Amino acid sequence: MKNRILKLAFALLITMSAGAQKPTLFLGAKAHLGNGTVIENSAISIQNGKFQLIADASIIRIDPSAFDTIYRVNGMHMYPSFIVPNTTLGITEIDAVRASNDYSETGGFNPNIRTLIAYNTDSKVAKTVRTNGVLIAQVTPRGGRISGQSSVMHLDGWNWEDAALRIDDGIHLNWPASYYNTGWWAEPGESKQNKDYQNNVTEIETFLTKASAYAKSSKLMDLKMESMRNLFDGGKTLYIHADNANDMRDAIELSNKLHIKKIVIVGAEEARKITDLLLENNISLILNRVHRLPKSQDSPVDEPFTQVKKLHDAGVHFCLSYEGEMEAMGSRNLSFTAGTTVAFGMDYEQAVKSITLNTAEILGVADEVGSIENGKNATFFISDGDALDMRTNDVTKAYINGVAIDLNNHQKELFEKYKNR
Repeated sequence: MKNRILKLAFALLITMSAGAQKPTLFLGAKAHLGNGTVIENSAISIQNGKFQLIADASIIRIDPSAFDTIYRVNGMHMYPSFIVPNTTLGITEIDAVRASNDYSETGGFNPNIRTLIAYNTDSKVAKTVRTNGVLIAQVTPRGGRISGQSSVMHLDGWNWEDAALRIDDGIHLNWPASYYNTGWWAEPGESKQNKDYQNNVTEIETFLTKASAYAKSSKLMDLKMESMRNLFDGGKTLYIHADNANDMRDAIELSNKLHIKKIVIVGAEEARKITDLLLENNISLILNRVHRLPKSQDSPVDEPFTQVKKLHDAGVHFCLSYEGEMEAMGSRNLSFTAGTTVAFGMDYEQAVKSITLNTAEILGVADEVGSIENGKNATFFISDGDALDMRTNDVTKAYINGVAIDLNNHQKELFEKYKNR
């Protein structure tokens, strides 16, 4: 009986192998690989959710019988998925409706809070973002001194378990500001010193020191301390949200003192003032959104546009984000912010890299996504025009792990409903 079952299983295996689906080929697109290079006339195939053939169609011979389906996408553009870091996408729906917002917890120190389990795969906002090529997001908590843990998620899936790409990739620390601006954007006031700054920093150091001591022991169980354990062995990243140059210096000094293995600075408004320190400590940045005014009234009005090129020329490793007002729904404009940096001197393929491979490297998922390379997950999209230009961008196909996703969304449905009225 046992031998008969083994024979049947073996026969089934042979049948499945013989009927295995052939690769799917995309032929003729201008492929922006995400790693800084481009293939003008590409031949790219996918199979079993992975990229397989990555070649120049003008110099290879293609056997059509070797492929299950061939999409001729001549004149179109192919990109790896754009990745939006540091966003509340998927954990907030309508800003003005409190019940739909699940990104903040009460209390000051909440390293045990996980955005992963709050992530809503049925978000209507996420579907509008996908239509502009953003297929992956680092879903990030807000509020408090330590907000909690982010996770890297696909913008498609049955539930949060299905959508997860990297679970609990890091902990987010909101560094206190040593100086703050009074007034508001239309009438900026003077800059004032934060008298509680040193006390705030001491409070952070005390908490992190306690977490470091806990990480060396396994006798006790504390949920908050347990969630911090991997900061000290490199398993998690400490994302430090800071803008002022002196604040960033203090944050880096404390991190080195406590032997935190990997830190990333989020915001980094004045990063250009400490480029040597960033390079010396191998620190990456998640920059503030490009489409905004500078935070300091003394800064040039175009500084958010020009800063990206300056940091790139200095050799600093960074990616672009879209944090700020209406950030979840506004994430669909991430690619257009990269396009703005091109208008202010950034190389086009490097601008693409700043929202693809650079982001994947910073978030620790570059082995799987971020570029079109053999063996990586086939998470990509095809646009009928330049995806960094809002005048020509038109995403026609998108895939997550080699599976085509629906590009319809609530906004398109409303357009179709009312366009003839």
